[in-house]
Amino acid sequence: MQAYRAEFARVYNARWGGYVAQVAPLLHEFYSTISSDSPNKTLLDLCCGTGQLAAYFLKEGYRVVGLDLSEHMLRFAEENTRSYIEAGSARFIKADAADFAVDERFGLVVSTYDSLNHLANEEALTGCFRCVRGICDGWFIFDLNTRRGLKQWNNINVHDGKDDTLIITRGVYDGQGDRAWTTITGFVKDSDGRFRRFDETVYNTAFDMMRVRQALYDTGWENIYFARMQALSIPLADPEQEGRVFVIAR
Repeated sequence: MQAYRAEFARVYNARWGGYVAQVAPLLHEFYSTISSDSPNKTLLDLCCGTGQLAAYFLKEGYRVVGLDLSEHMLRFAEENTRSYIEAGSARFIKADAADFAVDERFGLVVSTYDSLNHLANEEALTGCFRCVRGICDGWFIFDLNTRRGLKQWNNINVHDGKDDTLIITRGVYDGQGDRAWTTITGFVKDSDGRFRRFDETVYNTAFDMMRVRQALYDTGWENIYFARMQALSIPLADPEQEGRVFVIAR
């Protein structure tokens, strides 16, 4: 699993919270519906990044633990949820999603923004599933980029933050192999007016969705299906035809 560096974490925290703003309310609504009789409002945010999703669920009254391998990401997550940490309803742990242990149990475990694609191979993914199964009493929901989705990485994008940020992303995926990557080059304005450059390469592993399903079954999960973000309760017949899928397991 990748542990992102300080400048990337800073930009991620400032610029890439839009996805969480879309998905967090949908996850909350879905979980509230399927557990409406007695919702277990404990959440493990796996690969929590800078804590935006954790913050959303904390505002909804959940007890939240966030886990990430990057100490720089975790530093922002703690800053973004400081009052909840002080109140005892949130904490953050540095650990690898492929092999971790938490001394709590949870009604819901989520991992978003294709974080589990960052695991190196199927063995690491299976290890993650096994670890989550050991501490979850309810539902595990995560999203993955499919091979079809990763093909969209073959481009160059420039994100101009006007006066303070410029980010260039260059993606590569041949559509056949098991590895895609995006190189991110950024220029961020410091308080002294000078720009600081950073470079980060983000890797994604292309997983076969039926093998993902089987790995979940093999590690003790049941009621497994794939869905779109906007329709989490409706199983997909062919998840490989989507660019991104959500995996729901109980």
